[in-house]
Amino acid sequence: MSIHTILGAGGAIANGLAKELSSHDLPLRLVSRNPHAGQPGGATIVKADMTDSQQALQAIQGSSIVYLCIGLKYDYRVWREQWPKIMNNTIEACKRTQSKLIFFDNVYMYGPVQGAMTEETPYNPSSRKGDLRARLATQLMSEVRKGHIVASIARSADFYGPGADKTSVPGLLVFDRLVKGKAAQWLVNTRVRHSYTYTEDAVKALYLLATDESSWNQAWHLPTADNPLTGAEFIESAAKQLGVASRSSVLPKWMIGLGGLFDRTTAELREMLYQYEFEYLFDSSKFEKAYSFRPTTYEQGIAATAKAFLSGAGQKK
Repeated sequence: MSIHTILGAGGAIANGLAKELSSHDLPLRLVSRNPHAGQPGGATIVKADMTDSQQALQAIQGSSIVYLCIGLKYDYRVWREQWPKIMNNTIEACKRTQSKLIFFDNVYMYGPVQGAMTEETPYNPSSRKGDLRARLATQLMSEVRKGHIVASIARSADFYGPGADKTSVPGLLVFDRLVKGKAAQWLVNTRVRHSYTYTEDAVKALYLLATDESSWNQAWHLPTADNPLTGAEFIESAAKQLGVASRSSVLPKWMIGLGGLFDRTTAELREMLYQYEFEYLFDSSKFEKAYSFRPTTYEQGIAATAKAFLSGAGQKK
């Protein structure tokens, strides 16, 4: 039986991916430290800590495709301790079971980039978290080059969409605040363009990659609209779709630095602010051409996200 196993079940991308795979009647295994109800019917639920090698092997045993979608607490101390163990254990388990692996990754390893980020953009991290992500990606692709594992990296820009209310900047600072009658907020600079990947496009793309034998052993940028909005334009569009006044404020560096004295997540955000200070452009033309895939436009994506927030589906109760 061809089992598709999602490591890190419960996150925005993992939840969407579970629904996508389930819609294609694929046998599904959902792995997390703290499983919860509400997963697709018929899925096998497994409790496992992927920092433990034996639990990792048991979680992956019998899988044909493994999706590494784990999202750790946004704290470099946690990342530094747990990510190397998770990657080591996942790679070793996939090697022993001959399971194929897709690593759902971000773009931290690129660092600041002039122009658009592509799959050929060299790693040049300017942050501790970016340096760690670069090492993880390098380790995985080194195993691929040695022929030890069949694997690919699927990278997303920052994402937004229904269900991503707790893990995306637009979800937290724009949609959630506007729908509650508050002014939207944006980080550092509303005048530069910033690419966002629509969650439903990302999960559809992961399915396409997993079921295409020619996709393996390379990096892919997941489909993302090529006409990114500025922060101001994004907020204005979201307010229009929500049917509220477009009110907003900018959170400057000094304020975020001050907030970091009292909140760990805010402190961790500071080293990543270059992504909002300068243009953040993400190119997914390789995927679009390979799969004749047209990404969801920002107008369509923002409208769908606003509809989810207005119905309550965009937020966890």
